[in-house]
Amino acid sequence: MKQASATVRDVARVAEVSVASVSRALNGHSSVRPDMRARVLAAAKALGYVPHAGARSLSLARSHAIGVVLPDLYGEFFSEIVRGMDREVTARGYHLLLSNMHADAALAAQAMRSMRGRVDGLIVMAPQLDVAELDEALPRDVPAVLVNCRETTGRAAYRIDNAAGISSAVAHLAATGRRRLLHISGPDGNIDGRERRDAFLAAMAVHAPESGPIVIEGDFREESGVAAVRRLIATGETCDGIVAANDMMALGAMSALREAGVAVPGDIAVTGFDDVPLARYLGLTTVRINLAEMGASATARLIDALDGGALSPDTDIVATELVIRSTTGPLST
Repeated sequence: MKQASATVRDVARVAEVSVASVSRALNGHSSVRPDMRARVLAAAKALGYVPHAGARSLSLARSHAIGVVLPDLYGEFFSEIVRGMDREVTARGYHLLLSNMHADAALAAQAMRSMRGRVDGLIVMAPQLDVAELDEALPRDVPAVLVNCRETTGRAAYRIDNAAGISSAVAHLAATGRRRLLHISGPDGNIDGRERRDAFLAAMAVHAPESGPIVIEGDFREESGVAAVRRLIATGETCDGIVAANDMMALGAMSALREAGVAVPGDIAVTGFDDVPLARYLGLTTVRINLAEMGASATARLIDALDGGALSPDTDIVATELVIRSTTGPLST
């Protein structure tokens, strides 16, 4: 049964652990055993515990803060989204409270519940959670806008048009004479990674049906782009184009190709996805999303609702655009 004023000591008592253990478990400390973490999270959920009990007094008043929960707080992709959010909240007299979204569903839920009482609304990006996990994690009494989450009903949301973006990249490479393409995908458990992989396979069936597409799974980090190219070379397989599921893996792939003495784009062309600032600087052909604008739009939509408007349960599809730069072009003859 939930208590109106549960404290960390209450959680410790119910979970039968020390207060220090509760703190470590709720903060995702690696030294906590899985069974202990599970007990602590279950106790916190049962009691309705919200960290920083003093902040609960804010729940009856406007904090003029927007909580932002992201799967990662690092990297240009997320920094661009947050830049747009920050621009919007500054103009509207609000401020941001950022939190990292753990991959573990229970810890992710705790991260979102911890925002209750501190913020007026939430913007959540949780591409790794399934619909049931996300629904369980979201506080019922806090307005929320979802960004790049799996299909949900009844909630305001933004989704990137992944299929159109990847299809345009494959069509462009095919038009330059490329037929044997490698896709460095995002992780299968990530909705963007899965949609971009599926779009790649569908586009290959249209533009290069005679060629067997190659897919190597990455994790959206530069290092996995390096590893994918090294793996391709080690297996003896060949390709004349790489369609990476994001810019950082594309840049990692370019680094590994340079290391192997492979010319880009003469021997292998490379495309990315997102158009982060570094991609522009290094001349990467990529699928552009206006990340800052997406962040600003999601923030404005939430603040409009908080300031008396309606938060419609519609999904806005974020358009993409292929930007052609120096990493693609005709094959060397």
